[in-house]
Amino acid sequence: MPTKREREYYAMGFRDGRKFEEMGYEATGRMSISRSELGPRAKPKRKLSAWQKYIKNKRNHIKYRDGKLNLKKMAVAFRRKKRR
Repeated sequence: MPTKREREYYAMGFRDGRKFEEMGYEATGRMSISRSELGPRAKPKRKLSAWQKYIKNKRNHIKYRDGKLNLKKMAVAFRRKKRR
């Protein structure tokens, strides 16, 4: 069974092949096209951890008077939230 990474690479190669087809290139023989003509290959987005999602939400921010984040209190609140 192919791994997730292998499936992603297969999908990226498939998309490149479709772009060749749209540009009028035939599937036979060598294609002399540069990577820049195809455009940048989009990387799959990585999944955020629960803590990163928690930090991202402005409602969860606990700040000191000087405006900095109080990460210690936020971590305690995050762990408390996870127990419920």
